[in-house]
Amino acid sequence: VVTTYCPANNEPIASVRQGNLEDYEETVKKAKEAWKVWADIPAPKRGEIVRQIGDALRQKIKVLGSLVSLEMGKIFVEGVGEVQEYVDVCDYAVGLSRMIGGPILPSERPGHALIEQWNPVGLVGVITAFNFPVAVYGWNSAIAMICGNACLWKGAPTTSLVSVAVTKIIAKVLEDNKLPGAICSLVCGGADIGTAMARDERMDLLSFTGSTKVGKQVALMVQERFGRSLLELGGNNAIIVFEDADLNLVIPSALFAAVGTAGQRCTTARRLFLHESIHDEVVQKLAKAYAQVRIGDPWDPDTLYGPLHTKEAVKMFLDAVEQAKQQGGSVVCGGKVINRPGNYVEPTIVTGLPHNAPIVHTETFAPILYVLKFKEEEEVFAWNNEVKQGLSSSIFTKDFGRIFRWLGPKGSDCGIVNVNIPTSGAEIGGAFGGEKHTGGGRESGSDSWKLYMRRSTCTINYSKDLPLAQGIKFQ
Repeated sequence: VVTTYCPANNEPIASVRQGNLEDYEETVKKAKEAWKVWADIPAPKRGEIVRQIGDALRQKIKVLGSLVSLEMGKIFVEGVGEVQEYVDVCDYAVGLSRMIGGPILPSERPGHALIEQWNPVGLVGVITAFNFPVAVYGWNSAIAMICGNACLWKGAPTTSLVSVAVTKIIAKVLEDNKLPGAICSLVCGGADIGTAMARDERMDLLSFTGSTKVGKQVALMVQERFGRSLLELGGNNAIIVFEDADLNLVIPSALFAAVGTAGQRCTTARRLFLHESIHDEVVQKLAKAYAQVRIGDPWDPDTLYGPLHTKEAVKMFLDAVEQAKQQGGSVVCGGKVINRPGNYVEPTIVTGLPHNAPIVHTETFAPILYVLKFKEEEEVFAWNNEVKQGLSSSIFTKDFGRIFRWLGPKGSDCGIVNVNIPTSGAEIGGAFGGEKHTGGGRESGSDSWKLYMRRSTCTINYSKDLPLAQGIKFQ
């Protein structure tokens, strides 16, 4: 039994019984049986079920958003926004359910047809992190479902209430349609359940969202059995501000990207590169904006900034600030724990560090922004790319040549490459994910649906002859 705590006051909310390996075994069997029913349903009909799931989430959006705030700690509007993201992905998946498919390709042989057939992989395991306890499962499950897959979800142990609530909403929709609720199964559990999923050959795809360290272990376990994995791991994201940038866009963008969700997004801005000619002005304006951030209980509608998720996160924050000082950094604002109940820390700006300081290259899941000076475009593009992660990146400029160099082969090496907007707040229509130690996975929009399906190249001979490919004669 795991006690779930409210990050705003560290008071216990509820106790949740975790599943053991016997529960996991039973759940996998039920999910596999449910898949046999689900796979026979035509894709547009599956889309209709996903539409109903979106509507069921809409009806409970505020209460579910409140639960996210209570258990995860993000502010209420972000909690509601996260549920809205699941709703939006459901809407997107409904349309997609009538569009997925492969091409008919020209065959070089007379009387032959060459087609691509896409089929569901089967059972999709989804392991999600505490910071987006609703949306990340939504990205995966809505798309996986219209592709014809069953899902088995393991949420973070610290946000089990959210996992249970979401699963009950989905199960009711499925059962109201005379379908097995096990199409979307849940096992609450810790590392033992996650390890079992990674090693289980019945898991046809494993989608993992979390730290690079754990993601690497998951990837190796899945690869060992020649399984498929979809990895959404760490980010060490940069915003680059050139001398011609519109500072009216820069200040709110940097503030939202660095402080939003108390710095606990994988797309949070952790490095802010400022051209030396505007460095001091931007730091001054940003520090002034930081001072106006309304800190408080996450469910208070006036609050912009809530607590960190756990006490351990507070310790990591303090350690990182201390390391930044030891490596030559100056704390412009923040850097301390806030004296109130809960896991509150001050949003922090650090200046004066070199671009390659060890702490700058470390992803600390907390609201610490390292502000760094640069002179030339070429050097700062290289600095953006020198960290091991490659998730999100942004530049602020009005120079069109620079914009297209940034988007091109010698520009950002990230999966998300932005211009004049923050690093965080991605739309569902584009594929979400990153390169290098971010894992290479893609979720949500674009052609991410292909990851949840297997492709067969099919040749059909409708003639009475047997011509061979490449003109080979075998007589």
